Amino acid sequence: MTDAEGETPGRHARHVRVLSTSSCAAAVPIQPAAVRAAVTIAEPRSKRGWAAVGAIALGAFIVVMTETMPVGLLPQIADGLHVSLGLAGLMVLVPGFSAAVSAPLFFLGSGRFDRRSVILVLGLTVLVSNAIVAVAPNFVVVLIARMFFGATLGAFWTVVSPVGPKLVGPAGGTRAITIIAAGISGGTVVGLPAGQFLGNLVGWRLTFATAAAATLLVVVAQRFVLPGIPPDGRTHLRDLVGVVTQRAVRFGMAAGALVFIGQFTAWTYITPFLMDHTHLSSGVISLLYVIYGCGGIVGSLVAGSLFKRGVIGSFAGAATIVAALLIALANAGTLPWLAGLLFVLWGLFWGIVNPGTLVWMLDAAPETPEAASAVNVTNLQIALAVGSGVGAILVSSTALQTVFLTAGLIVLASAVLAAVAARFLTLARRE
Repeated sequence: MTDAEGETPGRHARHVRVLSTSSCAAAVPIQPAAVRAAVTIAEPRSKRGWAAVGAIALGAFIVVMTETMPVGLLPQIADGLHVSLGLAGLMVLVPGFSAAVSAPLFFLGSGRFDRRSVILVLGLTVLVSNAIVAVAPNFVVVLIARMFFGATLGAFWTVVSPVGPKLVGPAGGTRAITIIAAGISGGTVVGLPAGQFLGNLVGWRLTFATAAAATLLVVVAQRFVLPGIPPDGRTHLRDLVGVVTQRAVRFGMAAGALVFIGQFTAWTYITPFLMDHTHLSSGVISLLYVIYGCGGIVGSLVAGSLFKRGVIGSFAGAATIVAALLIALANAGTLPWLAGLLFVLWGLFWGIVNPGTLVWMLDAAPETPEAASAVNVTNLQIALAVGSGVGAILVSSTALQTVFLTAGLIVLASAVLAAVAARFLTLARRE
């Protein structure tokens, strides 16, 4: 058996211990000092640790809701600020690019700060961004606020993704990550329909003001339940470089990038597909969005148990099913009942794939989790933008069915890559 870098276990016997004698046995690196200290603190107060994980999941919910909410408000914002709909769409694209840049920069500059304080400050910056959008006199100010939010987004995911195992210990680490991922799915559920509903009810400015007030409530809750969370103490450029040079990480980046490109090639144009190709009403589509997001929450919670059996294999299996669902939508999407069923199942299995990209990266580089998280954020945000671009090119030059067929094939390529990687890579495993 070889380790994740292709070297024999005997050469590094002092660094690992074998959990199983089966062919899928995993080597577990010794925990870094900062993680051991955090675990020592977390174990006697496990109830507070899980409450803290819940508060972090609420924070993830608010952040994703803020990220997706403008999609349902773009026509109102365009009319209110006298800009074109295409220009208003920059509210969705700009945060992604800001997050891709800010994640590694924040990692390099935040090594000395307690993560509890960082999370609280980042929550307040989300609040400020929403408040600025609510009172912005023109679209330039709105874009600046959204760019500010994007920078916060990259920093937030860099810090928050590795926090779960620190709060509850390594035994519950994967479950903590999947609970936080459920918060992400919940934000996806609420963001778009909430934007549409509140926008129609009170207008887009008060909708962002409401989001700011909700953010304040979450920050207050985090203020009371989050314990002190020491930094990893490894936030140097060489740590980022060291993560990227690991073979397991490179495979994880490639598989994650492909699956996100495929996902967002299709997801960006799911509304016109369901309206123009499947001929569903806007009310039914809104209901399907909610069910899709609920499926994602269920998938994220189930993922924790699946990942205990093998992260890469679970990722490969779920990605294969997502690919099959997208290809089926391309070929059978004219039947409303079948399209709705395929769409809901897509949400369920994407709820497994999405946290799988993160757990793969964290387990591939357990000594530097924040560096791995920063690399993952940048990689996936770029992939998201590329996927949206690929979808835009295809939708302007071919049929909607081709968009979904192409997306399915890209996701299938990710699944094949993961299946190949599972045959010769081993990751750190949490008991």
